[in-house]
Amino acid sequence: MATAATHRSTTVQRTSQPPSALLAMTELPRALVELGALPLAAPLLASAPRGDGHPVLVLPGFVTSDASTAVMRAYLNRLGYDAHAWELGRNLGPRAIGREGEKLIARLKAIHEATGQRVSLIGWSLGGIMARLLASRLPDAVRQVVTLGSPFAGDPRATNVWKLYEYLSGQRVDGDHAKRQMAEVSSAAPVPSTAIYSRGDGVVAWQNCVEESCDHAESIEVHGSHCGLAVNASVLFAVADRLAQPDGDWHPFQRTGLRWLLYPAAGRA
Repeated sequence: MATAATHRSTTVQRTSQPPSALLAMTELPRALVELGALPLAAPLLASAPRGDGHPVLVLPGFVTSDASTAVMRAYLNRLGYDAHAWELGRNLGPRAIGREGEKLIARLKAIHEATGQRVSLIGWSLGGIMARLLASRLPDAVRQVVTLGSPFAGDPRATNVWKLYEYLSGQRVDGDHAKRQMAEVSSAAPVPSTAIYSRGDGVVAWQNCVEESCDHAESIEVHGSHCGLAVNASVLFAVADRLAQPDGDWHPFQRTGLRWLLYPAAGRA
């Protein structure tokens, strides 16, 4: 059985092409199916390891708000974590977090100082890029990073929403400021990091959501849509598995037993 360690040794071939229009058109119905399937996945979700109470900050995707991560936060709270919303409204990039991310940095610092513990970051899509930026700038406050369908490497135009991003964020994807930030997040994070992605992603190119080889980084492939990642049962279980690791004792995700049914074999990226 291939493991995450095998996956990390694979050279990632980035792409400049967005997903097909046909795949993008199926995003909403597939996401609704993933949400509707959660009750059937209750035994799997209940089998996840219990949390240790440490704080977790969950960052929403582009144009979404904390409502989009409510299911994930509720699940993590039930497992025993201290899950926090980002509380910055809709994620409109710099318009939500400040040009240099100062609003989001302040949010992380507040949680870190209030709890006295390092904070795990979970970021969906654009939120994952922001999570990696936070880890790069405040590594002492971050325990680990988990990204969900986040295109933190490759061509920023390899997405079906880049023009909308420029319009709503007020930032050009090929501008100097954006390029500097992308160079920062595309490098290996200074803390343990997990990139969860789907080859069925109809919004962003999955090839740009995969970690390069690194001793403390991994990628986990799941079946599903981009819009459904925050309510996908296999994603929720994988996130819970990653968060359950003791601070300072990180190990790659294991696709043993029946997990291969939910998580495609490693080393395919």
